[in-house]
Amino acid sequence: MQKKETYNIAESNIANLGSDLEKNCRMAAAEGEPAWKKAGKKPGMQIWRIEKFKVKASQTPPGVFYSDDSYICLNTYKEPDSGKLLYDIHFWLGETTSQDEAGTAAYKTVELDDFLGQVPVQHREVQGCESKLFLSYFAEKGGIRLLEGGIASGFNKVKPEEYRPRLLHLKGRKNIRVREVPIELESLNEGDVFILDAGLNLYQWQGRKAGKGEKARAGQLCRALDDERKGKPEIEVFMQGDKDADDFWKFFGTSGVPEIQPECGDDEEWEKKSDKCLCQLSDASGELTFTEISKGTIKYSDLDSNDVFIVDVGAEVYAWIGKGASDDEKKKAMHFAQEYLKKYDRPAFLPVTRILEGMDNKSFRSSFDS
Repeated sequence: MQKKETYNIAESNIANLGSDLEKNCRMAAAEGEPAWKKAGKKPGMQIWRIEKFKVKASQTPPGVFYSDDSYICLNTYKEPDSGKLLYDIHFWLGETTSQDEAGTAAYKTVELDDFLGQVPVQHREVQGCESKLFLSYFAEKGGIRLLEGGIASGFNKVKPEEYRPRLLHLKGRKNIRVREVPIELESLNEGDVFILDAGLNLYQWQGRKAGKGEKARAGQLCRALDDERKGKPEIEVFMQGDKDADDFWKFFGTSGVPEIQPECGDDEEWEKKSDKCLCQLSDASGELTFTEISKGTIKYSDLDSNDVFIVDVGAEVYAWIGKGASDDEKKKAMHFAQEYLKKYDRPAFLPVTRILEGMDNKSFRSSFDS
């Protein structure tokens, strides 16, 4: 079978997001977009999938994303003191999504931002490298599930007894992710937890060195799947070395207690990296300059309302826009955030977030050292 083409979503062009060039036509389009009519009216999560340039409400359970597709996720919440509605918009790009779908998701994210009065914080999420905030939305449902396929490949909702078997790999410490992997012995390792989803049978297999967080998240996920299927599935939990797991091993074409490979390493390097960096984008001198302010230790007090700052907190990069920033600085903020990733040799897949002064959330503020 021919391997799917992988579009380089991590280097997708987001330079013009928020520019004046398209502002008026975006607002007109936003007001005419049917999908936005009920957007952000009350607290909660709303998810849309991009289908042939159209924004359609997602029909999959919360936290389920298909690698061929692109999604827009809107989290609406109330500001504790004032009760005002605030928003985070995340556009999520699957690793095998098309360039057209990725571009539409980015464009429609800006459109939704306009529709909500430019109040939301915008986030770009890349499959497998999602931000901590994004992952937190689905924690109580067993975390996000990254599955193969999508709308273009004919994905349709089916009954539990018609599910094709799929093997889900759970890995991580603080940010535990769930990814579909081939049903092969080589996919298993003694350091992680795996769920074999066979529709009406759910098998939770735990490597001998798996972490307690991975085990707990697997239990949450199995319960969530069970709830989605009206309590019909049978759930079985196995530890590495258990001799009564024949029903599990038959899916791998083997029996008994097969040899399992050692653990496959710790969390991804991008998640562990803790070096921080603060850079300033300013045209105060008459020319647009990009200057490193501090590295290793970053202070919130160094932010200046008159400029734009690129804030690298390790696992995420922010483009912070001051209230008094010039039009040129505002327009170039996301572009320079992306250029920063290249210049500083940072992973191109890191989440990139545009955040306005006054709308900076707890997650952003807590990333500073003082």
